[in-house]
Amino acid sequence: MRPIGIGFGNIVVDERIIAVISPESAPSKRLKEEAKNQHRLVDATFGRKTRALIIVDSGHIILSAINPETISSRIEKKDDKK
Repeated sequence: MRPIGIGFGNIVVDERIIAVISPESAPSKRLKEEAKNQHRLVDATFGRKTRALIIVDSGHIILSAINPETISSRIEKKDDKK
């Protein structure tokens, strides 16, 4: 288990991440709204624009102000250090 920084001092364990997606599409917006209604939405943007939705194995959706590509590269860097 390795921690991945998702911005502003917030961390997610890499093994818990199922997907990192862009919030711009209609399905992403529906997923975000559904999670909000079911109290499974975690906002880690600190008031900034949401640039990524991180889906974790518990069913929670985490909002991040970091681009999906940046999060992906941080995960890959951690994989390279094994």
